[in-house]
Amino acid sequence: MNIPTGAAQYLARFADQQISCSQYALQKMGVDKTSSFIKIDEYTILCAPFQLGFKRGIFLASLSKQEMTFFQRYLNGIVGVSMVFTQANRKEPLKLFIRGSLAAIGPMKGKDNVGLLVVDYKNSPDDYVTILGSHLEHMELLRAKWEDFGKSMIKMSPDTAQLMGYNMYATITEPQKGGSRIQVFALSSQKIEHLESMNSPERPAGTAVAYQLYFRKYRIAVGGTIEQTVRLPTGIVKTLASLAFSPELVEILDDYQFAERAKRLNSAQQ
Repeated sequence: MNIPTGAAQYLARFADQQISCSQYALQKMGVDKTSSFIKIDEYTILCAPFQLGFKRGIFLASLSKQEMTFFQRYLNGIVGVSMVFTQANRKEPLKLFIRGSLAAIGPMKGKDNVGLLVVDYKNSPDDYVTILGSHLEHMELLRAKWEDFGKSMIKMSPDTAQLMGYNMYATITEPQKGGSRIQVFALSSQKIEHLESMNSPERPAGTAVAYQLYFRKYRIAVGGTIEQTVRLPTGIVKTLASLAFSPELVEILDDYQFAERAKRLNSAQQ
């Protein structure tokens, strides 16, 4: 039985998966955001990756309506995608050129002067496949840790905050409403428990909210859903909410778990 290795194993494992190019994903893959171009005939368009896959890439570009209309004539025509990656194991940036065809071009929803260009690749270099595959493999690992780190809450004491690199600042926001500061009481990869002032509302269960959590390593934006809200005898509002998957938060909790184990081991040896 032949077991795929190298780039082939990633193609076999992840097939048609696409990577949404968040700031986190771009940083982890080492994408140089200022050095991505699409070559269409004699035109060179500066672009930014929006979604990357093994067989297809979707890119953003600043284009007027007239320019988008003009480039429609090149649909299904041959184009070239240039991308630059900074890799820890390479002294020089990795420059890749991928040939493909322009499958679609049109305005991004809600942004008339931002074009979405869809390119179907005719070839995917092994280096490119390995970069994407390694990132997808990393995300699989983080999702497993997301499940594991969601089993117990960590109380946010000053010592815990220091070890975790938490800057003691966080906010909560509801759609179409302003944000307000919260005090994080306890945290896991899947839940957050926090306190708010006496003037804060008691949000009903099921309310969709957004959190901003400020750490030394990352400023985390993560969606949440209210599970329970109670007003304490002091008037302070205490809220428990579930959290969406955040790779940045999982990374921070992973670092914290490692630092906590090292601290305990160091204390035992003294």
